[in-house]
Amino acid sequence: MASETPGRAPAPQLQEVSPGIYAYLQPDWSWFLNNTGFIVGRRGVIAVDACATAARTQALAEAIGRISRAPVRALVNTHHHGDHTFGNYRFPGAAIIAHELCRRHVLEVGLRVTALVQGVEWGDLEVDPPFVTFQDSITLWADDLRLEVIYVGPAHTSNDVVVWVPERRVLFAGDVVFKGCTPFVLEGCIGHYFETLDRLRELGPEVVVPGHGPVCGPEAFGEVEGYLRFLQERAREALRAGITDPLEAARQIDLGPYAEWGERERIVGNLARAFSELRGEPPCHPLDTPAIVAQMQQYLGQPLRSLA
Repeated sequence: MASETPGRAPAPQLQEVSPGIYAYLQPDWSWFLNNTGFIVGRRGVIAVDACATAARTQALAEAIGRISRAPVRALVNTHHHGDHTFGNYRFPGAAIIAHELCRRHVLEVGLRVTALVQGVEWGDLEVDPPFVTFQDSITLWADDLRLEVIYVGPAHTSNDVVVWVPERRVLFAGDVVFKGCTPFVLEGCIGHYFETLDRLRELGPEVVVPGHGPVCGPEAFGEVEGYLRFLQERAREALRAGITDPLEAARQIDLGPYAEWGERERIVGNLARAFSELRGEPPCHPLDTPAIVAQMQQYLGQPLRSLA
């Protein structure tokens, strides 16, 4: 990961991953520091996700403007979380596109999650939900370059979509893929996640832009899968030992190779989801997010860390 000054994130990085296709990376990729991207056409730009804060989304818009004077005509939200959607309103001329469930969650959640993380300068945020929605897939075009927006959830959330550029073998994976960062499934579905990862493998991408972490290749699918299998087994062990509290279970787990990944406190929220599924509750069954966030903070011994 990129080096950083304590208390300040490194500057965003713009990486051209294929001609006219850019990843906009925001190290250190901790809470509310996501990756976005954009595809440049002659008459317009298609963006993939916004950022969490007004200032960060403005910086993204300015980065796009340095590459192309064409307007952002479409903005795809890969899922409803605020680091990918709060900045939607900073692209007033764009069609905001997402899965139907993404629109529903953006409207239901609003800006409430901003209260869960301290020290972030959110700016003058406005809720601006997707207004072009779909169920399975939708096709966009950057000139004659085909972009397939495909629903692959539930995985990280109920409403995950990816943006696949088959001609270039480039995949914008949203938060289905974390690279070198701890995946988070508090609002998702571990059981279906493996099917989602298999589906991404079948696409055959050569370049993967994860929701958090550096640009990578398809090896990242196996890394996420390994963590999820580790999580499931630890959850089963805890329940066999009579432990049903996620915080108590997390404190007894040796994270092993995953201890070096950022945001290790996510093990608490991830166990809450794993326990829910092992109890037989339906995929993405609502859990008490504020209470689980409080437990993650107890696990850390301090508030959640965000450099956004």
